[in-house]
Amino acid sequence: MLPPSLRVGLGLTAALAALVVVVLGVLYAGHDEPGVVDRWIIQPTADSVRPPWRNAALATDFLGEPAGAATLVVAAVTGCLLLRRPRAAVLVVVGAGMTVGTTTLLKSLVGRTIHGDDNLSYPSGHTAFLTALALVVALLATGRLGLGRTAGTSLVLAAALAAGAAMGWAQVALGAHYPTDVLGGWCTALAVVPATAWLVDRLADRLADQMPDRMADAGRRERR
Repeated sequence: MLPPSLRVGLGLTAALAALVVVVLGVLYAGHDEPGVVDRWIIQPTADSVRPPWRNAALATDFLGEPAGAATLVVAAVTGCLLLRRPRAAVLVVVGAGMTVGTTTLLKSLVGRTIHGDDNLSYPSGHTAFLTALALVVALLATGRLGLGRTAGTSLVLAAALAAGAAMGWAQVALGAHYPTDVLGGWCTALAVVPATAWLVDRLADRLADQMPDRMADAGRRERR
């Protein structure tokens, strides 16, 4: 799931993304108001959400809600299995789960809120989820198309940017998150998914290496 040609580039991207997540988390820990950069972006974005754009924002937001997210995951897993890519199916579930789990943990640690003390906002789980799913799909496409380092990295990052921008716009426009929350969610997915893909590959390769030995042992037992 993580082609060798992409490992260095995406590894560096993941490290940089993780650094951004940590820096923003430290800067906004315990805050309950938008920062300076947030204020520059919030009002123009909110002004853009008028019919029919509000409906588009609500539809995009739904993709990050439990029902919408579950539908996307089931569709993605089904597609991976139809294409006979079980590793990709595993990565859809594990990658999305790890990404959302990381954002949930970070929200508790950072403690940034919006619209009241009960609404933890950093990083955006909606943005992280959709970006993570886009990354997995792009990694699958890169492998199937046999893309090289430049083309493959460009496709993966472009997919992540498109998904993150769409969900990020919806979250800020609907007042669910600050822009820096969105950036944190996007970077969380960029940090978690490549590492998870590498881990899935390692575990799958190890299981594949062990299968011949297990089959040989089974054959010897049958002959006895």
